[in-house]
Amino acid sequence: MSVVVVGSVAIDSIETEKAKVEKSLGGAALYFAHAASYFTDVNLVGVVGTDFDVNEISYLNDRRVNLDGLEVVEGKTFRWGGRYHKNMNQRDTLFTELNVFGNFQPKIPDQYKSSDYVFLANIHPDLQLDVLEQVKNPKCVILDTMNFWISGERASLDKLLKKVDILIINDEEAKELSGEESLLKAQEKIKAMGPKTLVIKKGEHGALLFTENGIFASPAFPLENVEDPTGAGDTFAGGFVGYLAKTNDVSDENLRKAVIYGSTLASFVCEDFSFNRLKDLEEKEITERLDAFREITRF
Repeated sequence: MSVVVVGSVAIDSIETEKAKVEKSLGGAALYFAHAASYFTDVNLVGVVGTDFDVNEISYLNDRRVNLDGLEVVEGKTFRWGGRYHKNMNQRDTLFTELNVFGNFQPKIPDQYKSSDYVFLANIHPDLQLDVLEQVKNPKCVILDTMNFWISGERASLDKLLKKVDILIINDEEAKELSGEESLLKAQEKIKAMGPKTLVIKKGEHGALLFTENGIFASPAFPLENVEDPTGAGDTFAGGFVGYLAKTNDVSDENLRKAVIYGSTLASFVCEDFSFNRLKDLEEKEITERLDAFREITRF
């Protein structure tokens, strides 16, 4: 089953206590596509400026990623800069330059419109709603959003949530969206808004899956060294959705497996800057880490 992802393609500048990397590839759509492509065909929709060298991501064509939906328009590509604190759980945004992304109007190519799984990466809720008007009866719609839209575009977001099957957000976003400090209370309120399945990401503390039938808690895979956690959440979503699309199964049991696959892919992206680790990642490594994941969670 194929997946369509709509979101940002960016040029990032990242600083940690270990290193500083300028003008590296980034963006939610690219992180998602890298991870999901290990499992299924991915149709990407995004926009870049004329300063973006598309040849830098041409290798994705060999990784089951269709780039026909990537627009190139006059201007500069979306740019973001961040500096991570020593513990890597906190970061400061140094700059955000929307550039051509500020006028992004997603256009879904005809060959994408029948994709079975739709992942709406973090963009304005009105644009996400417009995407759903363009696709044809997807089997599963998965949404990501953020505090900015929760507080600033709540009416549009509420309308969107009614059309969503799975919502993936972090714990702070879940609390703000629901108005509850308890995640157990929060998930009940959020599911009543529309999505029947909720994934709450908790960074280095793993993820929680809430369905109509129960709760599943997964740890994050423990890493000795974290080089750059940028894109870990979008990589998690790519592994999660990619696995669901590959198996074409959204049962509770398979959703739990998808969380583990998402966490596994997210652990790899943190081991190096940008897509350096994902570009050369082999399926054998994924299998070995999944086996290690099973071992540390078995009792």
